[in-house]
Amino acid sequence: MIASQVKRLDYFWAALSGALLVLSFPVVALWPLAWFFLVPLLLCTRGKHGKDAFLLGAFAGVIAYLGLIYWVVVAVHRYGNIPLPLAIPVLLLLVIYLSLYWGIFAFFASFSKEKGEWIVLLAFPALWVGLEYLRSFLLSGFPWALVGYSQYMNTAFVQIADITGVYGVSFLLILINTLLFLWLVRWKEKKKVPIQGAIFTVVLIALTFAYGYWKINRPVKAETGLMVGVAQGNIAQDVKWDSAFQKKTVAIYRALSLQLKEQSPGLIVWPETAVPSYFPSGTELDDRVMGVPQETGTYLLFGSLSAKKKKKEITVYNSAYLLSPQRRIIGRYDKMHLVPFGEYVPLSSRFPIFNTLAGIGNIDPGEETVLFRLPRGKFGVLICFEVIFPELCREFVRNGADFMVTITNDAWFGKTSAPYQHLSQATFRAIENRLWLVRAANTGISAFVDPWGRIQKSSTLFTPAILTEEIKFKANTMTFYTRYGDLFAIACSLLGMGLIGYIVLKKQVIWF
Repeated sequence: MIASQVKRLDYFWAALSGALLVLSFPVVALWPLAWFFLVPLLLCTRGKHGKDAFLLGAFAGVIAYLGLIYWVVVAVHRYGNIPLPLAIPVLLLLVIYLSLYWGIFAFFASFSKEKGEWIVLLAFPALWVGLEYLRSFLLSGFPWALVGYSQYMNTAFVQIADITGVYGVSFLLILINTLLFLWLVRWKEKKKVPIQGAIFTVVLIALTFAYGYWKINRPVKAETGLMVGVAQGNIAQDVKWDSAFQKKTVAIYRALSLQLKEQSPGLIVWPETAVPSYFPSGTELDDRVMGVPQETGTYLLFGSLSAKKKKKEITVYNSAYLLSPQRRIIGRYDKMHLVPFGEYVPLSSRFPIFNTLAGIGNIDPGEETVLFRLPRGKFGVLICFEVIFPELCREFVRNGADFMVTITNDAWFGKTSAPYQHLSQATFRAIENRLWLVRAANTGISAFVDPWGRIQKSSTLFTPAILTEEIKFKANTMTFYTRYGDLFAIACSLLGMGLIGYIVLKKQVIWF
């Protein structure tokens, strides 16, 4: 019987794994750390009983997510008006939930047997990716800070996302981690190191980089471009919804738009809820907003709340509007994937008292994607949180979007790492679908991302700013990912479930 006692040092190694992953993400962004972050956890769970391995894995996950999403407290307390005694439990519950995935991974990894080198080498990455894919939709989904996103600055390495999505990058990282782990174990025990596995991994990584460099340097057929301008108003969240500040907010964005006019853009983009009211509101605020595209002679995209009467109830949406230079509303998109506790409170329909916890009230989800059409080009809009859901962006592109726009109000996050993390994840939507991504953020970071995920221009946090860029429209072709979606992640999930089934049936399986 293998001893199940967990030593204090085991928790140190587990914590180290979590800390290394945190440091690989922005703002520190030491992305090479993600190539071996998991090794300490795998070493300390080796030979442990399943329960002990689960606890160590979950502990590592707690450390990782406390460091990655600590900003949840800032968002739901300072700006969401949730009292601190409730905001901290919201963070802890989310962290504990996310850490369960690490615990499950460590649990099954601890059951493996050394004899199955190839099974281990492929099963560990597949199981990890399967768990990442699961949390992308389970309980409405929260695929924030997937391991692959840590590599957004490693440009050549992430180009495979146009085939596998971000999950392929995660797979390769866990593959490298697993190989290093196997080498350390064999070296420590003075056994033959897994040469074949090493050759396989090195070749796969080399092919990944070769594919990346080929994609980056390959000429791309593109249609005539469009000059796009972005206005970043830097409106403080504390005053954003103050009715006395509404006119001043619109005046700020009008002034920025008039500066952009000098660059003759075909489209000007304001951030999420840049108009801090309902639109149309039936007030003079409507006239001020609609006057901007008329004055600038260009199309204006902006975010605002909208309301619709259904039977006896009023439904509220977080919307994006497109106005023409002739002062006409020519399109509206309602946000479909809402932020829990920021835009709605789960179970509030059954427990109405929970409604008081929502930051700006309970928002209703939109029902369909909408393609905005310009005289030159078509585009889709992702509002804030939606940009971390690749299948939603993919749907817009499959419907014919020539480029994508994401509008957000990251003022909710304050001066934390969240705005940097948010942008880093958005870059993958450009790679997956090989098109330009325009990002307008109220307090930053606004940016232009090219089809290879490179941030061509960006603003700084908490400063007013304007950005312009001539973007090219993608050729009339779809990437493998756009066409087939998360096929790779689904395959990994099936392989992972096969591993679990094998463990359940054999009761002790593949490793150590």
